[in-house]
Amino acid sequence: MTLAVCFSRALSGLCAPQVSVEVHLSNGLPSFTLVGLPDTEVKESRERVRAALLQSGFDFPARRITVNLAPADLPKESGRFDLPLAIALLAAAGQLPAESLAGYELAGELGLGGELRPVRGALAMVNAARDSGRAFILPRASATEAALVHGVRIFAADTLAEVCAHLAGIACLPEVSAMLTAPVEQGYPDLSEVRGQGAAKLALELAAAGGHSLLMQGPPGTGKSMLAARLPGILPPMTLDEALESAAVQSLGSQGFALSRWRVRPYRSPHHTASAVALVGGGVNSNDICELRTHFANWGAFCDSLSTR
Repeated sequence: MTLAVCFSRALSGLCAPQVSVEVHLSNGLPSFTLVGLPDTEVKESRERVRAALLQSGFDFPARRITVNLAPADLPKESGRFDLPLAIALLAAAGQLPAESLAGYELAGELGLGGELRPVRGALAMVNAARDSGRAFILPRASATEAALVHGVRIFAADTLAEVCAHLAGIACLPEVSAMLTAPVEQGYPDLSEVRGQGAAKLALELAAAGGHSLLMQGPPGTGKSMLAARLPGILPPMTLDEALESAAVQSLGSQGFALSRWRVRPYRSPHHTASAVALVGGGVNSNDICELRTHFANWGAFCDSLSTR
């Protein structure tokens, strides 16, 4: 078979749209062409995949290789496409059964020796794959995080060779079960520590009970940050959907999601001199927060309108 398709996920904010990794082999001078709006990290996967296949005992086809990451209008970034690209390439070359790929989605960065490295946003990708009906194969470190999502079979792997053995039916990868379903005991700052401020504490309680937003205003040192830090402690426990959404946002960061923060309401205390750009962020991962940037811009426009009244 000279054409094989493997499934993976991209990241676009909190969304993780499906990506089809299509590999076609044809006659001609040996070459490797990668299309579908790949960024530099994805383009460099050609060398990582080549070395990983050879070090894992597979043959790298000396043919004209064309790889398409569909849909073509969706930007692709990071090394998460290394593993699906390598698997699709082996299937197209006849070294793996192509029919076994239909029931899986894969993501993982490959080392030159064939080892799998964790990827960013694993929880968001698996959460988006719940309705696909496919199982997900991830590096072991990422699979532990992704196991918070119920309804998806998640397999953990350490090397490319283990994934190939699983797809070929030679050996089975360990399945990671869902975990941490109960809330983690977390010691939030106690509202009783605030002396006085009766009106402000009542406003916090009403906002927490009714799910309202709060806008605190006043000179420095009046207790705004102290009151705000105690708001998570009087909020009701997070539902499973809220916990998954919060964890998915944190998994998009370079540090990933810490399991100790499961069902713990997030709280940030930026300095009062922080600019809008500093709050929203930017840099190489700016595409992942485009939706948050839009919401923040709308909020800033609203505050500007209030200040002109």
